[in-house]
Amino acid sequence: MKVTVPKPNRTFGLTDILGIVGLVGLLVARYIPVARLIPFWGCALRETTGWPCLGCGLTRVADRVAHLNIAGAWDANPLGTVAALFFALMVVVTVLHLVFAMPIPEVSLSPREWHWARIAGAVLLAVNYAWVIVKTKFPYLLA
Repeated sequence: MKVTVPKPNRTFGLTDILGIVGLVGLLVARYIPVARLIPFWGCALRETTGWPCLGCGLTRVADRVAHLNIAGAWDANPLGTVAALFFALMVVVTVLHLVFAMPIPEVSLSPREWHWARIAGAVLLAVNYAWVIVKTKFPYLLA
């Protein structure tokens, strides 16, 4: 892994896009009750089969993180909570970058490191999905 730190700048980049998306998403989750306003909102797979999808709980995660209920968000979907907190971090980094010209370190991975990162991501996704399934279908196993 190679990390380089550029000179202080206000160059708009991917981190800033993630920060803006995170800010908008968390503000919507905080102030607009999307699940109540949109009549078809919900998991079609869960409604038809009773089994959760990979993204089940993400609306609750966004709502709970926006209301600073991290434990409740973790209970709904652990990996979604990590993602929501990452977006919140990107909001802070974007403000620091664009207002104070804080440099954003650039990280580059070797092909081997990317390979292991993809494997780790797939394993995390599978473990998270298993958690969501157990939490939804077999909650007595967690009691």
